[in-house]
Amino acid sequence: MKTILGATLAGGLLAASLALSGCDSQAQKEVKEQAKAIDKSYEAEADLKEAMAAGSPNAAAAHNEAEALRNEGQKTKDHLVSEAKELSKVPRK
Repeated sequence: MKTILGATLAGGLLAASLALSGCDSQAQKEVKEQAKAIDKSYEAEADLKEAMAAGSPNAAAAHNEAEALRNEGQKTKDHLVSEAKELSKVPRK
């Protein structure tokens, strides 16, 4: 979980720093790539959680937790992609 939080914070900082740099198209590309990587990280953690609980009495609960992770990853990705779109509105110096 620390890895995901760190990746999320890094993505946000990346978006902010690239926005300030004025490199709109490159900044957007970098933020979108970071967003996809973060989403994949959540997916991998969710898959691992389900695999470790497969066949156990906790399988249903693990599935629900995994779905919550996937939803959080998608939400984070969508937010960062939205922020990347906002970068095009940042005036260049």
